[in-house]
Amino acid sequence: MADKTIDARGANCPIPILKAKKGIGEVPVGGTLEVLATDPGSAADFQAFARQTGHTLVEQGETAGVYRFVLKRASA
Repeated sequence: MADKTIDARGANCPIPILKAKKGIGEVPVGGTLEVLATDPGSAADFQAFARQTGHTLVEQGETAGVYRFVLKRASA
């Protein structure tokens, strides 16, 4: 279970990433943030976000048009 969950379903790029950027700061270092999105482009966006920020994308999946991402917060 994630430390925090953000529901960004129905929002298009860049809203899911912007919400994730804010939300990851609200979880402890080493903690996890779960993001739910429906934007098909979010898969590539979250991979790039993880590379650029140093956070780890530990899970990524899609079920019935809902994309789920779990990021592990890197050190500050």
